[in-house]
Amino acid sequence: EQFPLGYQYKVGSVHDFNFPMKNLGFVGLISMIDPPRDAVPFAVKKCIAAGIKVIMVTGDQPVTATAIARQCNIIKDKTADEIAEEEGIPLEAAIKKANAIVIHGDMITEALREDEGLPENEKGKRLASWLMKPQIVFARTSPAQKLIIVQGNQKLNHVVAVTGDGVNDSPAIKKADIGISMGITGSDVAKDAADMILLTDDFSAIVVGVEEGRKIFDNLKKTIAYILTSNIPEIGPFLIFIILQVPLPLSTVLILCVDLGTDMIPAVAFAYEGAELDIMTREPRSKFAHMVTAKLLVYGYLQQGIIQNFAAFLTYFVVMQDFGFKPSKLVGRILVQGVIPANGVLYDVSEGNLGNSHACLLYTSPSPRDS
Repeated sequence: EQFPLGYQYKVGSVHDFNFPMKNLGFVGLISMIDPPRDAVPFAVKKCIAAGIKVIMVTGDQPVTATAIARQCNIIKDKTADEIAEEEGIPLEAAIKKANAIVIHGDMITEALREDEGLPENEKGKRLASWLMKPQIVFARTSPAQKLIIVQGNQKLNHVVAVTGDGVNDSPAIKKADIGISMGITGSDVAKDAADMILLTDDFSAIVVGVEEGRKIFDNLKKTIAYILTSNIPEIGPFLIFIILQVPLPLSTVLILCVDLGTDMIPAVAFAYEGAELDIMTREPRSKFAHMVTAKLLVYGYLQQGIIQNFAAFLTYFVVMQDFGFKPSKLVGRILVQGVIPANGVLYDVSEGNLGNSHACLLYTSPSPRDS
């Protein structure tokens, strides 16, 4: 009767309640939690193994952010706050000592205030010292501070990818090298600012994309290297033909068969090659790295190309030896008049004229009938 249905409770001030706060009976406790997805901790581990640093930037309180970061494997060691409390040292000294740090948004504001009036090359050193740490969490950050964190990483020549779903995240998403928005919970502003949209809102999908991208890059390099290796064995016979006057081992028609037959199909097959076992344990390549490098050219031309060239000439000389043409006799052979065997004559390597004892000259003087 005292508190009927629809009664207006006053909860605006702790000193002005219109309902009793004494002699109450405990009924229950309600708590709310927004845990990370099950696949996120393992995905973060794969990122770390691949040389990708994962930085958590959130608007939550530092305590909440630290707890979530530990669940996601972003923070593993003692934080600077814990070290400062245990050892009784100032927080700044603990930050320099710790591998894991939790930076409050107010500290970013303070660092910016300290940079005022400094030369351009002197600004951002405090933020850069934080970003060099292996385990970083930024808590209670504003949209402007998120943008500053992205710019600080870019000044360190890092390739920055930013994920977010809200309007507050859109400036950082737009500024990042790769902006990633959530497809389900993401706002329209965040989606418009992003370069990539996660349809499943799952962080682990980013790791799958990184692995797939590395695999494609690897397979393209394999394809290029495979195609380059055949160039040396194809040009080698023509060089020997011109320099040593050796009969041409490889005709132009055979070269066309090699290029169209044994080059094209295997090269296309490399596109379907599976990823190497260490694909996600390599350090990220530089953003200035090229697909065709000097190392690739040396591998294709000077290593594999020469090996293939040697194997091909070895096969050529062995086959010619079997037919009575010793390697020493092949040199200058194209300058010698060719011979053809007579009809019914069997090949015998012990006979003269390279096994054709009854051979006749290929180039004879024209007969009266021919003239």
